[in-house]
Amino acid sequence: MRALSFNFVLGFVSIFSVSSVVSGAEHPSEHPSEHPAKSGKSDAVRAEHPEHPTARKKTVTKAEISAGIRSHIKAGAKAAGGKYRLDYGDQELALTLLKVHDDKLATLRHGTYFACTDLTGSDGNTYDVDFFLSGKPGAMDVTESMVHKVNGKPLYRWKQEAEGHWTRVSKKD
Repeated sequence: MRALSFNFVLGFVSIFSVSSVVSGAEHPSEHPSEHPAKSGKSDAVRAEHPEHPTARKKTVTKAEISAGIRSHIKAGAKAAGGKYRLDYGDQELALTLLKVHDDKLATLRHGTYFACTDLTGSDGNTYDVDFFLSGKPGAMDVTESMVHKVNGKPLYRWKQEAEGHWTRVSKKD
C-alpha cells in the first residue's frame, strides 16, 4: 500500500511538473506577441511586459533640440527685459534670435546636445552662437555657449577627432 501511495504521489508530481512546463513555457502559442521587440510591437505593448526590458532609449529629435534652444533664448530674453544677454569678451551682448540652424543640431552623447544659432546684436553685428544643452525634451539646460562667428567670420572651427568626439580648434589650425 505504501508503494502504491508513493507511486501515486510520484505520478501526480510528474504530471504536475510536465503540465507546468507546458503551460509556463516562455513562448506559449496563445501569446505570440510576448516578445514585441522581435515582432515589431510598440513601446506601449512592451511596457506591458516589464520582465522583457529593451535596450532602446528614446532618442531626442532635432525638433526637440531646436525647441529647447528656442525656449532657452526666449526665457533668457524675457528675464532680461526683451534681449538675450551673452558675455562676449569684456562686453555683454544684447541679442535677438534670427535663426536656429536646424541642419547643424546634433546629439553628442546621451543627454548632451549641440545647437547653432544666429542672433542679431543691438550693436548691429550678427553673431553665430554655439550652444551645448543637456537634459530631456521640455527641460533642457544650456551648459555652455560661445560666439563662433561675428558677421560670418569664424573665431574658431570644429574638428572631429579619431575617437569620434568634436573639439574646438583655432581657425588657424
